[in-house]
Amino acid sequence: MRAFTAAAVQIAPLPGPVTPQLVAANGAKGAEWARRCVEGTGAELVVLPETASTGFVTDLGPEDLWDLVTAVPGPVTEPLQEAARDLGVHLVWGTYERGAERGVVHNASVLIGPDGAVLGVYRKTHPFCTELRSRGGWVTPGDEVSVVETPLGRIGQIICFDGDYPELSRITAVRGAEIIVRPSALLRSADIWELTNRARAYDNHVFVIGANATGVDPAGTIYFGNSMIVTPIADVVARASSHESWVSARLDPAGALASLTPGSSVGQVFDHLADRNLDLVRRYADDLQAPARTSFPH
Repeated sequence: MRAFTAAAVQIAPLPGPVTPQLVAANGAKGAEWARRCVEGTGAELVVLPETASTGFVTDLGPEDLWDLVTAVPGPVTEPLQEAARDLGVHLVWGTYERGAERGVVHNASVLIGPDGAVLGVYRKTHPFCTELRSRGGWVTPGDEVSVVETPLGRIGQIICFDGDYPELSRITAVRGAEIIVRPSALLRSADIWELTNRARAYDNHVFVIGANATGVDPAGTIYFGNSMIVTPIADVVARASSHESWVSARLDPAGALASLTPGSSVGQVFDHLADRNLDLVRRYADDLQAPARTSFPH
């Protein structure tokens, strides 16, 4: 990884109903905000929110949503690919993606390179309970981790509720990620949003860039923004408020683990990845894979 400026852009989806014209307009809006952000900050990596091409809740079932969106790459990513190519930067764009069969819709995070090519597609592996097609929602889970080698560093991708699952970010870090991007349309509290961003950064000694939606989606769901950039020692170095905006920060690997806490004279001496007790992990590997549920009513 080399030092560079990264940014999280939080935008509101345009009001519905959700149509092909709306998807195109959201793509154009995302591209315009990315252009403005790069012009204002010099960012080389720009992360936009989850499902920014439509908004998270569309009030469409999986078959109708499948008809509306496209495969990746395709029209749902083309405006961002063009912007990345024009700007010479890396962009991360959240969109629903058409799967192989009608009704199979993935919640995808798309990493686009400076030449406009799609470098990696991550499909949300832990959709929120109401989002899951198997529970009456519209999304089919993905089943692969994404880590992409880029000139900036190794970039891993997770999406929103994925951040509640330490195992996913740990696998992503073990596979080499130095930066984890987290496009989101988080519907819980700002405290949970910050806690999980900071925990996943600290757990794995990675930078986390969380871009959370703001405004109101086509179904009337309200989002609170608070996009942030977190260092490998869990320091929030950039934080947005609730309106449409961006935040940016310089990510420098040389200083990422220079001190135990921000500004401290005490050096960082431990490594959460290297210091894992792998014998213990192997001994209880079956427990990690066993079905479980909380004992508390919910």
